[in-house]
Amino acid sequence: MRRLIYAALIFVALGPVPGTVQRFPVDNLTQRAAAHPLELAAETRGTMRFVRGWHLVSPHSYFGGFSGLARTGPGTFRLIGDNGYTTRLVMGARGGITAVDIRPLPTPDGRRASKAMADTEALFVDPVNGKAWIALEGINQIWRLNADLTAIESRRRLPEPRWPANRGAEAMARLGDGRTVIFSEDADDDPRGTEALLYTSDPAVPGPPPIRFFYDSRGKGLVSDAVALPDGRILLVHRRLGFNPVFTTVVAVLDPAPIAKDAVLRSRTIGIVPRRLAENYEGAAVTVEGDRTWLWLVSDNNFNRWQRSLLLQFELVDLPSTPTLDSKKAAR
Repeated sequence: MRRLIYAALIFVALGPVPGTVQRFPVDNLTQRAAAHPLELAAETRGTMRFVRGWHLVSPHSYFGGFSGLARTGPGTFRLIGDNGYTTRLVMGARGGITAVDIRPLPTPDGRRASKAMADTEALFVDPVNGKAWIALEGINQIWRLNADLTAIESRRRLPEPRWPANRGAEAMARLGDGRTVIFSEDADDDPRGTEALLYTSDPAVPGPPPIRFFYDSRGKGLVSDAVALPDGRILLVHRRLGFNPVFTTVVAVLDPAPIAKDAVLRSRTIGIVPRRLAENYEGAAVTVEGDRTWLWLVSDNNFNRWQRSLLLQFELVDLPSTPTLDSKKAAR
């Protein structure tokens, strides 16, 4: 019964709910977008402090559904949507959008991707060469793309047993030492937690099998994105569903040192997105400027009229330590 109730909540929250979906009889491919500032005061207390935010809008039919985020330069953002489209935004010092590029991601055969093929849920970009890795939940694969996201350089299927198509790869983080951690959304009905994988080499290239471990969120919700922190830990974004608000976003920090075969890892909460900004946040990026660390979050509007594409900036201050289970068991 609990799983049925949870499934009903997901259907209502993530839609599409009949009559609420933005339908486009004729595609509008206008290359234009705007960022409307949010009227919410900056916070001065806590570990995760809201700084500013914007409501992103565009007449383009495929703008939205954002499930992955990277900040690739000053004011420059790369977003991917679970509809198989990517958006590049450049924002000026005052927050206005000065450049936008919205286009489909490449496909193996060059044809327009179906929903199952295009369900891209996670992204990270190499800061040195600009190449991008994306996780595709529907087809259970990891792809590496070239720097302008126009060509697939390599792709690899996630290991068997196959993660369920709607509960598979949801979050992905590249650690400072080159390893990659991939978290499932809710695979695979194990009492220890949701399954996750650690790759010691490029996850988009055939190589050694990954190390499976489990993540126990302890009531925070399901993981919707992950990103490496400067200190080597992983920041996790969680989505918890309810009624008022529909979405609660819990942000936590996890130490990857104890990762080992079948190990169970837990995280420590550092903040919750303010209630007034409650949305379906699925993309995260972390940047460092001087001695300050910024967290960026973007929401997936599911192309529903009642949801918004929000881009938020937080400052991370005095991150607390996180408990480790046994660092001697860490996978190297």
